[in-house]
Amino acid sequence: MCFRLVKLSRYYVASLNQHYAAQPDLASRSYEEQHAALMAACLDTSDFYSRAFKALGYETLEIVANAEPLQKQWAREHGCEFDDARWWVEIAIAQIRAFRPEVVYVSGGASILKEADVQHLRATCPSIRLMVVVDNAPAFTHEATFRAYDFVISNTPEIVRYWKERGLPIYTVPIGFAPEILDRIDTTAPPRVDFGFIGSIMRLEHYHLTRETLLAELVEKIDLEIWSDVRRVAWHTMPHQRARQAVYDVMHGLLHAGIPRWVLSAVPIAGRAINWKQRPSMPNYVDQRIARRAHAPVYGLAMYQLLHDTRITLNIHGDISANSASNMRLYEATGVKSCLLTDWKDDLPQKYDPEQEVVTYRSVDEAVEKARYLLDHEDERARIAAAGQVRTLRDHTVANRVAQIDALINEHM
Repeated sequence: MCFRLVKLSRYYVASLNQHYAAQPDLASRSYEEQHAALMAACLDTSDFYSRAFKALGYETLEIVANAEPLQKQWAREHGCEFDDARWWVEIAIAQIRAFRPEVVYVSGGASILKEADVQHLRATCPSIRLMVVVDNAPAFTHEATFRAYDFVISNTPEIVRYWKERGLPIYTVPIGFAPEILDRIDTTAPPRVDFGFIGSIMRLEHYHLTRETLLAELVEKIDLEIWSDVRRVAWHTMPHQRARQAVYDVMHGLLHAGIPRWVLSAVPIAGRAINWKQRPSMPNYVDQRIARRAHAPVYGLAMYQLLHDTRITLNIHGDISANSASNMRLYEATGVKSCLLTDWKDDLPQKYDPEQEVVTYRSVDEAVEKARYLLDHEDERARIAAAGQVRTLRDHTVANRVAQIDALINEHM
């Protein structure tokens, strides 16, 4: 059976800012024009999944909940009132209720619609029969929200195992590549980057601590170009931040020792620290060996074009994927015919033929050795890149994944 389905997404804020900055007048256009431009930019999963659902007979609506100019334009056009503190939730709920779907497919993680929002939506939109959330982040604090949905999807087997052990209805569905990307980039362009990495570096537990370490070591051993949203340390600001920490420590130490707050607050300049809610933190900068090598991040079509134009694309999984090949770069790089050099994972042979469709490494030195070998043997590199693309277009497309999701939807209905 096929249903009316809303796909609710949340994009990287940096990608949305970049998208609107490149078209200064876009924010003043109609909702329909803004939406079409955003889908054409191919950020995140764009409307690839909605299109695949439509191909199966679904009626779909694509919502990008945190695209502020877009969403607030919809609200203006439809006379929708909202609380400025929760505009992204309230406008999205109004759109869903207007569409009257049977399935709500939240692809941007559990933080878009939390437990109370899910319950409110079910109560005020009686057409809804099924609510699904896709959450690929290692968010181990969302149990109450996850349980508000009918089932959860993740691309990471480690996350799926964690929640299954806690009785949650959760399924592994890998990320897919959208072949229509190939019609929107220049696939005849020659390579212009020899060895590149495109991706985020989040210094949080379960995210990219290993990635940061590997990249920092790699840039000292080989010419690796990096595109990532990283910040360089402004060294002149560091002493100032350390001084603020010292002032905070002294003043709050005196407060805990029994000195009255009103006395401490009267101390010139330093007294302000009494009212600081928390100790000033040092900026969470990535290793400066990486930052010095990094270019500004790229998103959407520009990212796909850059991947295509890169001879060898480096892939490093997040820390949560200790044993599983699961991230999006696997499919994006191979899909556009870049030769993928990826960290070894135990289940990788189930997805690609190692050393024939993708190349693997288990250490920094092996990554350097194989990258240099591939750059010295262009025919072999091109053969592996072509074989990887064939495998992706056969087995790892968005249509393949939506067929799995459709089966789950019908099973739960």
